[in-house]
Amino acid sequence: MEFFADKKKRKNFLGITIPVIILAIIFSACAVYLGDYYPSTVSAIADISVSENISLKTLEDGTMVYKPESVKAGLIFYPGGKVEYTAYEPLMKACADRGIMCVLLEMPFHLAVFDVNAADGIQQKFPEIEKWYIGGHSLGGSMASSYLSKNIDSYEGLILLGSYSTADLSETDLDVLSVYGSEDKVLNREKYEENRINLPEDFTEFVIDGGCHAYFGIYGEQAGDGKAAITAPEQIVITAEKINELVGV
Repeated sequence: MEFFADKKKRKNFLGITIPVIILAIIFSACAVYLGDYYPSTVSAIADISVSENISLKTLEDGTMVYKPESVKAGLIFYPGGKVEYTAYEPLMKACADRGIMCVLLEMPFHLAVFDVNAADGIQQKFPEIEKWYIGGHSLGGSMASSYLSKNIDSYEGLILLGSYSTADLSETDLDVLSVYGSEDKVLNREKYEENRINLPEDFTEFVIDGGCHAYFGIYGEQAGDGKAAITAPEQIVITAEKINELVGV
C-alpha cells in the first residue's frame, strides 16, 4: 500500500511540476523576445536639426507631438515592430518642417500589435486640425491600416513605409502612399504583392533607389536587410517629401 501511495504522490508532484516548468520556459522565452529590440541611435537623432517654428510636446503616455506653427494636416504614426519609437523622430521632424503635425506613438513592448487602437482620442486633442492621415513603418504600417479600416471617415489617407495593408481598403477614396527601398530585404515582397489588391487602384507607390528597410528610422542596421546605397538621413528626407506631396497644401 505504501508503494502505491508513494507512486501516487510522485505522479501528483510531476503533474504539478511539469506544467510549472513549461510555463516558466515560455515566460522566459517571451521575456527575452519582448526585451530584444532595436534602440534608437540618440546621437544621430540629436544631429538632425529642425526649424525654430516647430514645438515638441510629450503627452503623459509618452506620445510625442511635433507641431509646426502653421499646420496643414496631421499625421499619426505607428512605429515599426521591435524598434524604439524615438528612432522615428527625424522623420517626424522632417514632416513637421513641411507643415505636417506629427504624432509619434509609443507601443507596448515596441510592438503595435499590442495596441492597434493607439490612435484613439488623438484627433480630439487637436480639434483645430481638419485633415488627418495615419501610417507607419513595417508592422506599424499594417496595424495602422487595420485601425484605419474601422475609422475610414476620420482620415484622408494612409502612409505605408516598407509595409502593406492586410485590411481591405480597396473600395475607399483614401489617398494612399506606399514607399519602400529598392534594397529592402526585410519586406516580404510576395505578401506585398498579394496585398496590393487591398489598396485603392489609384494608390501611389514610390521606390527609393538605394533605400533599405531600416532607414525610415535611425536605429542602425536591421538583421536580414539589404545594403543601402544612401544614408538614413537621405532616405528620411526623400520620404518626407513624398508624404508632403500626398498631403498637398
